[in-house]
Amino acid sequence: MATALADVIAALKKESEVTVLSALIEVQEQLHYLPPESIPAVAELTGLSVNDVYTVATFYTHFRFSPPGEHVVEACWGPSCHLRGASEVMAAIEKAVGATFDSDTPDGKFTLRRLSCAGACGHGPVVVLDHKMRGNIGPADVTAFVEQARKSGGEHH
Repeated sequence: MATALADVIAALKKESEVTVLSALIEVQEQLHYLPPESIPAVAELTGLSVNDVYTVATFYTHFRFSPPGEHVVEACWGPSCHLRGASEVMAAIEKAVGATFDSDTPDGKFTLRRLSCAGACGHGPVVVLDHKMRGNIGPADVTAFVEQARKSGGEHH
């Protein structure tokens, strides 16, 4: 992991302008989470304090501080999806994978995350599985795509 973070930081040093937020986003995009050593690395890169970087990283719920599961399931719980049955879909997903939202399964297969809005309100409820959006999902649809994900390789491994 240290080599991968070093590679990300080295690439960022070649950019003409790097902010704390842009650096944190790039680290997470490349490593899928912010390892502990990324905070001081970004602080050194941007010339800010570790506290400044940590404050930004913890302000945004987008950032993870532990590796995600092999598959990331994100469910929109914005107003449109909520009115169209997102709560029932989310309950079905939790039952299918054996974890609650905003956590990981004990076997590391799935990470469940809530989305405040997926930007596809006309297609709600919306679920995003490994960056692939699916709309008009009902609780009955959940088992099929969860089983399909179990059989396929993970996104991050």
